Amino acid sequence: MITMNRRKALSLIGAAAATSTLSAPAIASNRKIKVGALRFTSHSGSFVAFERGYFADAGLDVEFKFFQAAQPMAVAIASGDIDYAVTAVSGGLISLAGKGAIKVIGGALSEKKGIDGQKILASDAAFSAGLKTPADLGGKTFGISTAGSSFHYMGSNIASAEGVDVKFKPLQKVGAIIGALKSGQIDAWSIVPHIAKPLAGSGKVHIIGNVVDYLPNYQVTTVFTSSKNADNEQAMTKDFLGAYSKGVADYDAAMVQKSGGDDGMNQMVDLIHKYVYVDRPREKAAPSIINGSMYLNEGAALNITSIENQLAWFQSEDLVSKEISIDTLVDPSYVEIIKS
Repeated sequence: MITMNRRKALSLIGAAAATSTLSAPAIASNRKIKVGALRFTSHSGSFVAFERGYFADAGLDVEFKFFQAAQPMAVAIASGDIDYAVTAVSGGLISLAGKGAIKVIGGALSEKKGIDGQKILASDAAFSAGLKTPADLGGKTFGISTAGSSFHYMGSNIASAEGVDVKFKPLQKVGAIIGALKSGQIDAWSIVPHIAKPLAGSGKVHIIGNVVDYLPNYQVTTVFTSSKNADNEQAMTKDFLGAYSKGVADYDAAMVQKSGGDDGMNQMVDLIHKYVYVDRPREKAAPSIINGSMYLNEGAALNITSIENQLAWFQSEDLVSKEISIDTLVDPSYVEIIKS
């Protein structure tokens, strides 16, 4: 299904390129753009920028389009259904970049030592049977959305570091993975803390490790756009990144650095709750939102070393073409580039 969508997306890009009459730059006041997002706290930079008027101040009229996984967002960028997005690097995204459809232009969520990050989880059944640490993952079933997803990347690197083999089970959506983990249909998974901690609190799931111990400085999510926007809409792209970065700065200050104290944190929780855990009352959503306070890169800086490592892994697993280079995947001209 991913292959069919990718072909459709690329055909749509070809048609759009043939008919477009926009000049570069073509920025205008209140220009309408669509931004892809997941209902995770890690996407809060976009939510804050919208709610506090940073996008509007930049002349951008933003509409959000929500997804349930990373790869469909990449297809939506390539087809022109959305203009910008924040999500994990996936095999689908890299393959579309290899076709000239997509460019990574910035960094978002990062694993950083000393700041809470993604957790490695075990089902209660597996935990009771001896899965107490990641070293015990040998022969276990690890849940992923799809082959070539960030879950696949994390699980593979964790297993490799421990010298064990795991079985990957694709379940398409996060909700399906959660259900399978709670019911013991899969043994393990890794996910952001605002999902991991409540699951562990239920007693049906156990936290057995931290992703940062296996992937320090992991650039979990990136900001990306179409190659057309990166190449021909530089003013709009810079304005988008500038507004997004203001949202990130507010989020990090309130939720990670806690420079505004309890009042600042509570105000930020109120804002994020409009987009995350919307089906829960505020008092029940707040602990999970606070638990999900992970570091977002200042100024959308991009850790190029992590992206290079991810590209190498995808290629080593034959999930993407070995002909794709880092220059094909990344446009480094928009943000600070980190090497670590």
